[in-house]
Amino acid sequence: MNDVRELLGRAAEGAGHPGLTTDAVYARAGRVRRRRRAAVSGAALAVVAAGVVAFPGFAAGPGTERTSVAAPAEKSGKEDRAGRLTALLPSGVGTVEQVSLAVLIKNATPEQAKETYVGPLDGQYSVRRDGGVGFLTLSYTHRAQVARKSPDFDPAADLCVVRGKEPPRVDCVREELPDGRILTIWHDSMDYGDGTPQWGPEFTARLVLKDGSLLAARSSTGYEGDRSQGPLLESPPLDRTQLRDLLLRPELVPAGGTAK
Repeated sequence: MNDVRELLGRAAEGAGHPGLTTDAVYARAGRVRRRRRAAVSGAALAVVAAGVVAFPGFAAGPGTERTSVAAPAEKSGKEDRAGRLTALLPSGVGTVEQVSLAVLIKNATPEQAKETYVGPLDGQYSVRRDGGVGFLTLSYTHRAQVARKSPDFDPAADLCVVRGKEPPRVDCVREELPDGRILTIWHDSMDYGDGTPQWGPEFTARLVLKDGSLLAARSSTGYEGDRSQGPLLESPPLDRTQLRDLLLRPELVPAGGTAK
């Protein structure tokens, strides 16, 4: 599931069409990923995912303009969500604002980029610190949706084990928690060759809950290129330990979900 996000920048060329959703982009990314991985072997793995790897990002058009815009829809609700997330983060992380990467990178309209979130703090957030701009993304997927999209999904699968022609996950740590949850965190240099935008290094995390639901997060130093929001952060907004602490917070799971 996390792998599907790895080619979103290439897969979102139809972002100008009405009714754009992250799910639709993920589906496109999956098809692109399968086609490109079929042509990859050995040393070519280093460039398998040219472009965006970590986020629901969208390939921008030509030009090198630098803009700084947040998705304008439902500003008060977004500010509240960003405020609630900020309250869970350690001090000094930076200024957090909920954004839409479809709007920022692809210049999609709010209507085209509109998403229905399941988790209380699901979303895409910019993090401004020391003159740089990074990003945090949070995504909760209910077990029913996981089963519907990936019937063969194995919640106990070890993401740190390389399968087929997948690029290896660097510094990957899999943790089986006493309550039955499984947390995996790894580092990604995002060095996948040419393309735009060019994403900086990040930490990626996936938490499998006891009922089979998933909670995913990415802590990115940001991106450069078309419609860049600013320089990359020197390090991801949250380090590995901070990202772990955030993923284990019950506030990220919807009411009635399995937080533990």
